Amino acid sequence: RTAGYCEELKSRNVMDMIQQKTGLLIDAYFSGSKIRWILDHVDGAQERAEKGELAFGTVDTWLLWKLTEGAVHATDVSNASRTMLYNIHQLDWDDELLELFNIPKSMLPEVKQSSELYGHTAKEHFGAEIPIAGIAGDQQSALFGQMCIEPGMVKNTYGTGCFMVMNTGSEVIKSNHKLLSTIAWQVNGKVQYALEGSIFIGGAIVQWLRDNVHFVETSPEVEALAKTVEDNGGVYFVPGFVGLGAPHWDQYSTGLMIGLTRGTQKGHIARAALEALALQSMDVINTMALDSGIDLKELRVDGGASANNLLMQIQSDVTGLDIVRPEIVETTAQGAAFLAGLAVGYWKDMDEIKAIWKADKKFSPSGKDVEKLKHNWARAVERAKAWVEE
Repeated sequence: RTAGYCEELKSRNVMDMIQQKTGLLIDAYFSGSKIRWILDHVDGAQERAEKGELAFGTVDTWLLWKLTEGAVHATDVSNASRTMLYNIHQLDWDDELLELFNIPKSMLPEVKQSSELYGHTAKEHFGAEIPIAGIAGDQQSALFGQMCIEPGMVKNTYGTGCFMVMNTGSEVIKSNHKLLSTIAWQVNGKVQYALEGSIFIGGAIVQWLRDNVHFVETSPEVEALAKTVEDNGGVYFVPGFVGLGAPHWDQYSTGLMIGLTRGTQKGHIARAALEALALQSMDVINTMALDSGIDLKELRVDGGASANNLLMQIQSDVTGLDIVRPEIVETTAQGAAFLAGLAVGYWKDMDEIKAIWKADKKFSPSGKDVEKLKHNWARAVERAKAWVEE
């Protein structure tokens, strides 16, 4: 709905200003353009907003409002930083951006830390007033749940897509390669920032093999199928089904499978699919290293596909990093729990929480020569780009 409005914004030469203030690229994904659409298309919305009769919030704000029966209208810094309206340096709603979008400041929630007491649930919900004390965006929460609390620590969530986030400490690092700069969290008054790169199609590759072309009946079978061959047999699979995300950002690319011969087997395609997951993540990791100047040593992983041991070994080989999978891979929920527990004194400090986090398995580089694999992957990605003609 708001893609056209975003293109119009880009034509007004405000991209650099928006990125400098918010760390974000102009995109319909973020809240600013969505609010503008509502105010433009819902009868009387602009007038009511200016009278202070409308309130905006991200999902966390809505939940907090409902759980407290309207007593608290608030969000945390990590969610505010994804609205395209919040100045991540000054830690406040930005007046220049609000004027650009013509959004009344009275609509916006109060911005709080990621770990503090926001209020209590209304007694009628659970029979008691329960403290609400931890709020964070999903990827920021996963970063905290992985205890990536030092600059240079990185986690990758392998879900339908893949979400790579690096802790950059107290410094906002502006990406020169179209990654997002964002607030990771604010705890005890201290703000930590992050770089984020999103891959549109991650575990969805396996879903496609299972549901669309019926290579396998269940997702875990892909690993066994990929193990029936020693390598990809020259097959490369670029899953640009909905375009390519970071660091390529090509909405006109499509899916591509190249290198097929009469000798190609199902195992080669299954292996190429797993390699695509690892190689896309490698591209984002390499971009983060370029932007940050930080020499990475380790990648912490979570999400459903992190259970695939072959994928994790391929990831280690192509990145040259140790890949560490924790005992608890539901790290987003764990991160929110850690933040809430800190606020109410269930845990006394970060050190106590760090002792809770435990590794399940570590995958280290095998020494296998992967230069040809990486070279041909780059060639295949270039061939997948700009395929769709408007």
